[in-house]
Amino acid sequence: MSAVSRWLLAALACIALCQPALCQPASTAPGKSVFLEQLTWSELRDAIGAGKTTVIVPVGGTEQSGPQIVLGKHNVRVHVLAGRIAASLGNALVAPVIAYVPEGSIDPPTGHMRFAGTISIPEAAFEATLEGAARSFRRHGFRDIVLIGDHGGYQKSLAKVADKLDREWARQGSPARVHAVEEYYRASEREFAAALRKLGFSDAEIGVHAGAADTSLALAVDEQLVRSARLHDGSPLGAAEGVQGDPRRASAAAGKAGLDAIVARTREAIERDIARH
Repeated sequence: MSAVSRWLLAALACIALCQPALCQPASTAPGKSVFLEQLTWSELRDAIGAGKTTVIVPVGGTEQSGPQIVLGKHNVRVHVLAGRIAASLGNALVAPVIAYVPEGSIDPPTGHMRFAGTISIPEAAFEATLEGAARSFRRHGFRDIVLIGDHGGYQKSLAKVADKLDREWARQGSPARVHAVEEYYRASEREFAAALRKLGFSDAEIGVHAGAADTSLALAVDEQLVRSARLHDGSPLGAAEGVQGDPRRASAAAGKAGLDAIVARTREAIERDIARH
């Protein structure tokens, strides 16, 4: 086995096993959760047999989001929203969050890797993880495997894996399909930004990373994700701190519109994609 192969295997094992504590699902009645992690294998088997044949694979990422937002923001957010989307669909379950994603060069560090806590893996390892997860879910009886990503940097990888497996499975005559649902990310970037403008936020405040949009979404998911005191104590919140935008007027109330839009647009896209196959 080559050194690269050994590295990939180690990375895949780490991705599969090292889930952040913040992403652990909330307690619910035994056997009734939409989160695969809270089910036993026999409960999952029975749920699939009863018609829950759609599984959502939420992809997050562990990266800096300024001094005011925790490193696991993407993972917590996509976990919570995937649960809401699954509940709204009625026939879906949620896989564990994939928390390790490509974030740029490690040495020399680029992008978010210049800040402590960001974790980056090779694109090949990431795509192999997505593919392995999808193949596993098909083996267990899921017919629609849905990939949603909370981060813009790997959307092309989600689509690449979905296209590869769809072509392969179609040739085999399998009814299973993989859906890379980019509407999840588009809603957070476009529709939510438009809603914030209506509330009086400027584009400079909304920003593209850790600004008012990002921080408001985090507050709406869980206020503990944000160090709110940092927003009002005069601490620097600029590019040198990993912030692109101005988060000082961010609020949970402003973020709620974004969460609702993401859930609604993603549910619609999933239903539309499944109906086409």
